[in-house]
Amino acid sequence: MTMKKYLGAFAATGGILAGGIAFASPAAAVSSCGENSGSVDIAFPGKKPQSLYSFMNCADVSNGKVSAWTWTTWQMMVDVAEDPGKRFTSFKVTTRLEKREWGGADTVVSSTTCDLTRMVNENLGWAALEKENKCLAPSATYDKNMWWSSDSTVSYDIEGDGKGVITKQLTGSPLLFG
Repeated sequence: MTMKKYLGAFAATGGILAGGIAFASPAAAVSSCGENSGSVDIAFPGKKPQSLYSFMNCADVSNGKVSAWTWTTWQMMVDVAEDPGKRFTSFKVTTRLEKREWGGADTVVSSTTCDLTRMVNENLGWAALEKENKCLAPSATYDKNMWWSSDSTVSYDIEGDGKGVITKQLTGSPLLFG
């Protein structure tokens, strides 16, 4: 790839992410990610480390299909964990592939729930974007007359806090259209 083509592709990608809407044809591969779809800052009971859990919703059009996924990353907000033990009874992310007509409401096309409980309990931090922390909803046939996006919720139950399951709606990805 020449430098001019690379810079053009980089500028187009930046415009997509900054503008919030991506235009795509079924043959083109276009992704749209919400840079910060939401986060949860948790102060655990006892001496477990305060941690920040962050989410990024993405939608993608490639080869006539549209896909949606949520990346989950996390980090401790302290230097050392005094108690690295079990932090969650459950930690689940539900990712939805959604579509809408111009001016209409979102309709869920597909969804999946990913149970990350074991992963977040066994790892005090996870910064990489890998298949293990990617919650991918089933893809659908791309319809260029619809607006497409990824949306999600996180549901978690903190071990020992007595509050039960907490569910938080996250911000969806920018829309794909065209």
